[in-house]
Amino acid sequence: MAEETEEVKSFKELGLRNELVEACDNLGWKNPSKIQAEAIPHALEGKDLIGLAQTGSGKTGAFALPILQALLDIAENQRTVPAFFACVLSPTRELAIQIAEQFEALGSGISLRCAVLVGGVDMMQQTLALGKRPHIVVATPGRLMDHLTNTKGFSLATLKYLVLDEADRLLNEEFEKSIDEILNVIPHSRRTYLFSATMTKKVRKLQRACLKNPVKIEASSKYSTVDTLKQQYRFIPAKYKDCYLVYILTDMPGSSTMVFTRTCDATRFLALMLRNLGQRAIPISGQMSQSKRLGALNKFKAGECNILICTDVASRGLDIPSVDMVINYDIPTNSKDYIHRVGRTARAGRSGVAISLVNQYELEWYIQIEKLIGKKLPEFPAQEEEVLLLLERVMEAKRLSIMTIKESGGKKRRRGGGDEDDDVERTLGINKKLSKNKRR
Repeated sequence: MAEETEEVKSFKELGLRNELVEACDNLGWKNPSKIQAEAIPHALEGKDLIGLAQTGSGKTGAFALPILQALLDIAENQRTVPAFFACVLSPTRELAIQIAEQFEALGSGISLRCAVLVGGVDMMQQTLALGKRPHIVVATPGRLMDHLTNTKGFSLATLKYLVLDEADRLLNEEFEKSIDEILNVIPHSRRTYLFSATMTKKVRKLQRACLKNPVKIEASSKYSTVDTLKQQYRFIPAKYKDCYLVYILTDMPGSSTMVFTRTCDATRFLALMLRNLGQRAIPISGQMSQSKRLGALNKFKAGECNILICTDVASRGLDIPSVDMVINYDIPTNSKDYIHRVGRTARAGRSGVAISLVNQYELEWYIQIEKLIGKKLPEFPAQEEEVLLLLERVMEAKRLSIMTIKESGGKKRRRGGGDEDDDVERTLGINKKLSKNKRR
């Protein structure tokens, strides 16, 4: 351990300007993470980068700081800061917003302007933001192409830096066409930073297509989880999965917990069920409107709700530093998603817990996870007789949840227009009525 400590460099030693060192200090970044320490010196030398690092490794700082340094150098020499200097592509809206927030925090001393271009937000509002000629554009690929195609006067002809964050996800079929179109309309003479959790065939293909003699930095083993993460599993009958979920949450009251499910409908249903049992749960999924998704995330970050029920839309990139526990209510069909999910806890040296609930239909997927991480996990200790004492309460909570969903129109609601928060508030109202009736 002593040897590792000696190797840690300060941000100043990496070659960053005093303004940026001070900005890092203001954010509480005392020393660079491994990916930052290895990537920043190469980036400052003007090289293209491929960074492979696990979730929570500090990737945003690794590409934001060199870009901001280049902006500062230009501003000092030319006494002007160029617009549309860098573009960062992200696979999710929440991650794009978070990246922009980190850029703005690090660039607060130079009045940095950022524009976020994501779906679910009014195009005209974003057009006005582009009209202010921001220095940094952070976008999801589809919405960026919408603006490049339809927003008069907007182009990335002056672009000097392109960042592809979570590149393995950006190269899914959903984004591939937009990525190709973006690469065709931006300058070839630029610096390109590609960050990915895994090195897939598509990432290699993209590397050959758009990077020039890149430096490859691998800040962690291929599919590692941190040592401070306590991982467990429990093999259970499918019909009792909800009981085990409630048992675990009751056993660790007040813990900041992310519960991962496979479907959007499940997030909504479980949040309602847990609310009926007095738990402070809130859902987040791709079916929610952007404002609702951000609202749910902010409530969770603020501690107003300590349980976030989510799909894999929340498994990567989001900066939620205080998660105590991750529960895999549904086992991911892609074993690599397990790494991203459990990476939401045990961050920045803190300890964390990850518990996977496995039924007979998910056993094959769980075996693939154990093969991927290279070890057999210990079993979560629980007496089934004790767990099943909750069965009656859980069944009643599920009945109330089904009733609430039916009242609100079930699955017929318009995509993005449904209000899970409204369902939750309605459920709280039902609970208050029930408790009043009991007192009578």
